[in-house]
Amino acid sequence: MALTAQEREQFLAEPHIGALAVAQASDRAPLTVPIWYQYSPGGELWIYTGPESRKARAIRDAGRFSLMVQRTAPSVRYVSVEGPVVRTEAGSPDRSHEMAHRYLPPDRAAEFMEYERTRLGEHVVIYMRPEHWLSADLGSV
Repeated sequence: MALTAQEREQFLAEPHIGALAVAQASDRAPLTVPIWYQYSPGGELWIYTGPESRKARAIRDAGRFSLMVQRTAPSVRYVSVEGPVVRTEAGSPDRSHEMAHRYLPPDRAAEFMEYERTRLGEHVVIYMRPEHWLSADLGSV
């Protein structure tokens, strides 16, 4: 059964690991990778990645991407969203902090942010406007 607009937006706002998919070449299947993301109901979805990562280059070329999130308990539920990139900005300590604290316990977030700053280098924030949605709650399967 499809989720209502409110249910799908609330589900997407939860801190799931996303499966990002983006076209990369006409002779290849889409690039599909796990990724952390941020979303607030009614807003834009954003990801945080290296500016020259394979996914960032593919997103720049395609101008859009998809993200799917799911859970399997207590019931199978998923939301998939696809849309155009609306802007890209330089990464910042504030965005790094927001993402790290979304996914990690407080005692691990600072450690991760330091690792990101010293070992992973520059990042960008890529914003997507959700345009097309698919969702379902398959009940307790």
